Amino acid sequence: MNARILVIDDEESIRFTFERFLKTEGHAVATAASCSEAWTRLGEMSFDLVFADIIMEDGTGIDVLREIRQRGLSCPVVMITGNPSIETAADSMRLGAFDYIPKPVNQEALLHATHTALKYKAANEEKERYRTNIEAIFRSVKDAIITVNEELVVIEFNEAAAAMCGYSRDDIGMSFASLPVVCGGRLVEILEEAIKSGKPVEVDRIECQSDHRAGKVISVRTYPLLSLQGTLSGVVMVLRDDTHVADLERELKEHRQFHRIVGRSKEMQKVYSLITALAGVQTTVLITGESGTGKELVAEALHRAGERSHKPLVKVNCSALPENLLESELFGHVKGAFTGAIRDNVGRFHRADGGTIFLDEVGDISSLIQLKLLRVLEERQFERVGSSTPIKVDVRLIAATNKNLLEKVSLGELREDLYYRLKVVEIRLPPLRDRREDIPLLIDHFRNGFNVKFKKPIEAISSDVLKAFLKYPWPGNVRELEHILEHAFVLCSQNTITFDHLPPDFMSTPGIERRSPDETQAVDSSAILKALDETDWNKAKAARLLGIDRVTLYRKIKRYGLAKDPL
Repeated sequence: MNARILVIDDEESIRFTFERFLKTEGHAVATAASCSEAWTRLGEMSFDLVFADIIMEDGTGIDVLREIRQRGLSCPVVMITGNPSIETAADSMRLGAFDYIPKPVNQEALLHATHTALKYKAANEEKERYRTNIEAIFRSVKDAIITVNEELVVIEFNEAAAAMCGYSRDDIGMSFASLPVVCGGRLVEILEEAIKSGKPVEVDRIECQSDHRAGKVISVRTYPLLSLQGTLSGVVMVLRDDTHVADLERELKEHRQFHRIVGRSKEMQKVYSLITALAGVQTTVLITGESGTGKELVAEALHRAGERSHKPLVKVNCSALPENLLESELFGHVKGAFTGAIRDNVGRFHRADGGTIFLDEVGDISSLIQLKLLRVLEERQFERVGSSTPIKVDVRLIAATNKNLLEKVSLGELREDLYYRLKVVEIRLPPLRDRREDIPLLIDHFRNGFNVKFKKPIEAISSDVLKAFLKYPWPGNVRELEHILEHAFVLCSQNTITFDHLPPDFMSTPGIERRSPDETQAVDSSAILKALDETDWNKAKAARLLGIDRVTLYRKIKRYGLAKDPL
């Protein structure tokens, strides 16, 4: 270990002896006869070790020690003393001297002290490098890092933790439980669990609210800190801010699906925006669209997204009941109001009090029901059939129809004043043929549900069936697509739905074409090899690409003697 060593002593013989002994070990030695000369030497170069006489003419070794510390130098200082029992030797050790060596100088003792001091300096520098590197990493990591001891006293935290949790440097040494509460106290619970178990703890996606910070979604990881003896001495906790990930996932999900409504087309994005805008108000909404477009799902979304979501959503299909039964169903009746009314009956409006009532096919109601419905909308009250006592209700009305209500008004079949009461805001649902880009999403949505319902592992529909679905006009809209897929799931016993599994009515639709058995057999070896190469010889994917089932593909591979090129 060759080192640069400074020897400070006003006795020339001591300087000479030290220099001779140390140079024989390969060290570079500089000497100084006084404190003032030592200051010059210390300014000219850096040293790995300093020997300093305790008592000199223009100062003391303690002065040297203080100067070295004031300059921020890391070299150890060994005192040279003629009497190791004097008080200054003890003082020098208290002030940070590494060791002292007595006069007269013994070569073996000098070299031992030198070797020990240099080893100490090397270990200290290595430790300082590790500390500096760890501090740099600690500062640079974007995740919040907090360390506590086994009593949950805060040992250290980084700048990210201060920013995320609102901590200050004054909080170091405090109990973690006494710091500003974040994440509803969950972090304390997680740390207590980590201390108790002595094992890593992982908790994902905690919603974290605090008075001084915007709400965040964070994930927590804890790792045990072990002492040299292997016992638990504390915990390091890492907090990752996953808010942006959660927001992106939520945004992506809402773009593809809003509540139970599936679709990412421009037309459906407009519907989602309207639902969001109407969720926080109590405005009457009219949902229009062809049968099977999902009007009931929109009504459910409006209810669940609004302030009434904790109250009832009561649904009534107005076209399913004759006038007298519908009146009783909507408004209730008293005992004896008509033949068969053997007890009082609470109507749907009464049951929906505080919540939402959804009137489906509202365009089919009679003039009597129209009049009573108009009164509910205007006065928020009604009478039960057979009673003259008004009942007040707080109900939001959502209506739906597949009819042209304005045309019914012109024909005298619907009251104009009711029409405008119902159509405060209209949500018009597009037919499926006008949003064909949503068909693959809907197929996946229904496929996942039917796989659970029928306990089947169906992976996809064939490319030919998908092409047919994209061409088909879908007069029954989303409901028809769902029913066709359910029919296919019942018949399908493989992992891909093909034309063989579709209903005859669908297959007989003009424009729907499928390959004949001859054409299916006519898939040649080159087409099969191309499909297999494109799918990296995934036979299920290749069969879907070719529009044939997997059994047929296996048979053709065997017939043509096809094999994967080893290169």
